[in-house]
Order: sequence, then structure tokens, then C-alpha cells
Amino acid sequence: MPSRSSLARLQQAITLSLGAGALMWFLRHWETSPGLALAGFLLIALGYSLFLATEFVALRFSGQADPLHRPSWRELAAAWLAETLTAPTVFCWRQPFFWRVVPDQLQPSPAGRSRRGVVFIHGFFCNRGFWTPWLRRMLSEGRCFAAVNLEPAFASIDDYAAIVDRAVLDVTAATGLPPILIGHSMGGLAARAWLRAAGTPMRVHHVITIGTPHRGTWLARFSHVTNGSQMKIVGDWIRELERTERGVPAPGFTCWYSNCDNIVFPVTTATRPGADNRLVRGAAHVDLAFRPQVMDECFAILASSDPA
Repeated sequence: MPSRSSLARLQQAITLSLGAGALMWFLRHWETSPGLALAGFLLIALGYSLFLATEFVALRFSGQADPLHRPSWRELAAAWLAETLTAPTVFCWRQPFFWRVVPDQLQPSPAGRSRRGVVFIHGFFCNRGFWTPWLRRMLSEGRCFAAVNLEPAFASIDDYAAIVDRAVLDVTAATGLPPILIGHSMGGLAARAWLRAAGTPMRVHHVITIGTPHRGTWLARFSHVTNGSQMKIVGDWIRELERTERGVPAPGFTCWYSNCDNIVFPVTTATRPGADNRLVRGAAHVDLAFRPQVMDECFAILASSDPA
């Protein structure tokens, strides 16, 4: 498991700065204008929710030509509320302060009791703390796993192949079995980049992606960092990845996607031809990874992959 995370330190600084700024505003204005004090506090503390709202509106209008997946305003409102509650737990709590609370489990399986392990690969502007609920469940089931940190945070997606490779080697050594890869968002693209670099599908049993922009995402057009720009729809990196995959054997893919994903849209960009594409209506981007349906069915896939 990584010993440090520059992304965690950055998110610590952002979280503490916003908290301090909100509190200072509140204390400064409380005596003269309690309403202004409270309004300013809420704007600083919950301003991110306004940005989320603009993403959901963009999602709604970007899907005009896809009536099958087009979300209703009611679905969008529910997804926005769920993401407003979920995002701070991930970005202001688990990732900055508790990303090491569940260490990787790499103890060799007892003789005669081989069980499939997992490599968890987080997405853009995240670290291994994203997966904490999943890792706790893995521990409760006595399974081996490794959760990577993809750093530097804004490097090329191709640069993460070596990090994924190390985790695959570790889990394979612990279990004696090729692992399942589970990637959220950009993590699914990192898994594909690793497969291309590895040159063989035999080193993994299956790949599960959750809200991954397999064909890019509309929002990436606004990115000025390397890995963000690589996720542009019909961008050079996505096109080259697809070109190098043609005709090359690959493991099976299960791709979870949502009609209310506020980061990866239009909706079907999170699907892959020939994959087991599974739609969850009404789930936002981060919330999708923690939906009971998604977690339960992923663990069912894992259990069914154990040797008889």
C-alpha cells in the first residue's frame, strides 16, 4: 500500500481552507447580520452543490438525441441531492484524512482455499480512500485486495500502467489466481491502458467498470490537465486506445452506467461494445459506485469466479 498521497494532502488543504473560511465569515458577520452570516457560511460550505447542479443541467440537454436514456427532471433532482450528500464524504473525509484506514490485504490464501482477489482502481482526482466501503466488505469476506493510488494526480493515463501492474502482481501472488479489476471513472481507462501495456488478457479474470468514460465525456473539453484532456469524446487518446485494442484478445468487461451520471455523458459513452453493460437509472457519478445493487452484483461476480 502507498505510504503517502499528494492528492490527500491537497484535499486536506482544500477542506480545511473551506471550513476555516466558512467559519470566519460566520463569526465576523453574526453579530451585525445573522442572516448574512448564515448565507455566506452556507455558500462557502455548500457552493460545490451549485457546480453539481450545472453538470446535471448540461447532462439533461446533452442527451436530447437519446430519448431511451434521457432522465426526467425528477430523476436529476434526486441524483443531485444524493451526490450533494455523497461527495463531501468522499472528497472531504475518506480521501484526505482516512485513505489508509483499510490497508491492502495480501496475505497468501490458506492451502486448498483459493479465492479470487481484486485490484481497485480509483478515478480522476481521487485516491484509494474512495473505495473504503468496498475494502471493508472485502475484509469481511476474507478476500485479498489491493487499492492503488494513481499519482501524480494529473499525469497521463498511460503512466499509471506500472502502478496497476504492481498491484496485479501482488494480488496474484497472494491468491494464485488472476484478479478481477474494478475501476471507477478514469480508473476503468487506466485498466484498459494497463491491458494494452501488459499485452495479454490472461493476467486478469474480468474487468468491472463503474461510470467509466470508455468513449470519452463531454465535460473533458474543459480540462487543461493531461489525463482530463485524454478523456475528450473522439479525442486522440481515446481513438488511439480503441485502435490498438482492435483484434487483440481481452478479458470480459462488465460496465455499469447511469442516465444521471453528471460527469460521464452522453449516457452511452460509459458503455463498451460486446460488454455486459448494466444501466442504473437515477444514480449520479460518485453515488453510482456505492449503490447497493452495484456493490452486491459486483460481489456476486467475484464469488462466481472462485475455483470450484
